[in-house]
Amino acid sequence: MDIQTRSAENVKILEFAGRFDTYTAETARQSLELAISDDSANVVVNLEKVDFVDSTALATLVHSLKRCRELDGDLRLCHLQQSVRMVFELTRLDRFFEIFSQEDEAVQAFAR
Repeated sequence: MDIQTRSAENVKILEFAGRFDTYTAETARQSLELAISDDSANVVVNLEKVDFVDSTALATLVHSLKRCRELDGDLRLCHLQQSVRMVFELTRLDRFFEIFSQEDEAVQAFAR
């Protein structure tokens, strides 16, 4: 998995590319941990280039969301492909995460 990290408006943005599964979850977890800090726990994960997620990937995202919220921040998702969105809907995690169609919408939602 390839992970690009950048910042916009005091929000860390992580763009994942490739499969997000048992084999790549540790790399994703480490990148998320680095992005989440006491001074900025607002994170957007862009999944536009991810075509597969498994239960380990979901657990990684849930853990990171909880960590962000412990630090008075939040983790939001954007650009889910249909196959990935279906996994979130089947597991009902679409009710747990705020999911946006566009990255800029997810970033701007932190300003509200």
